[in-house]
Amino acid sequence: MEQLVEIPVFPLSILPLPNELIPLHIFEFKYRQLLKDVEEKDVRFGIYYTHGLNTDRVGALMRLEGILKRYDTGESDIVTKCVDTFLLTRYYNQWLPNPYPGGRVYMLNANENKQVSEGFSEEFKSFMALKKIKDVGADFNIHDIANELNLDIGDRLKYLKLLTEDKRESFLRERLKYQKFILEQEKRHRNNFFLN
Repeated sequence: MEQLVEIPVFPLSILPLPNELIPLHIFEFKYRQLLKDVEEKDVRFGIYYTHGLNTDRVGALMRLEGILKRYDTGESDIVTKCVDTFLLTRYYNQWLPNPYPGGRVYMLNANENKQVSEGFSEEFKSFMALKKIKDVGADFNIHDIANELNLDIGDRLKYLKLLTEDKRESFLRERLKYQKFILEQEKRHRNNFFLN
C-alpha cells in the first residue's frame, strides 16, 4: 500500500479482477458525466464492491477500453478493463465539484511482477488442455489464471487480499486442482448417463 489518491468511484455489486474486461451500461446522469470525464481527460475510475462481505473495502481501478454503443437517450454501452486494485479509505457520495461519487484509496499495485512459477504454469496449461484449449501462450500472469478459474465472489475477495505471489499462487493452485478434478469427473462420467 504505497499510494494514497482520490479517484472517481462507481459503486457496484461486482468485483473485477486485474486484467478482467467488464461491460457496463451507463444510464444515470452522474455516471454519464463520469464517462464524459473519463473520455476527455483519460482518467481511471474505481469500481467499489458494495457488499457486506467486503469488510476490507476492496475495489478495482478501471480503464475505459471502448464504447460499444451510444444511445439517443445519452446512455452508453462500454467495455472497461481492471488495471489495479485498491482499498477504499473514504467514500464521498458526491465528489465535488462532480455529480458522481469519489473516494480516497490506497492503490495496491496489483500488476507489478505477477509471473507464475514454471510448475504452476504447467499445471495451468494441463488444466486448459482438459478444457480443450491447447494454445495458451506463454505471456499469461497470475491474474489471467485467476480470471480463467471463474472465482466466486468470496474467493475473489480472498485472492485480492493476498498480497504476495507465493500466497496467491498457493490459493489458486487449490482452486485449480478442484476445478481440474471436476472436469475429470465430468469427462469420466459423461457417457454413463442416458436419457429416458
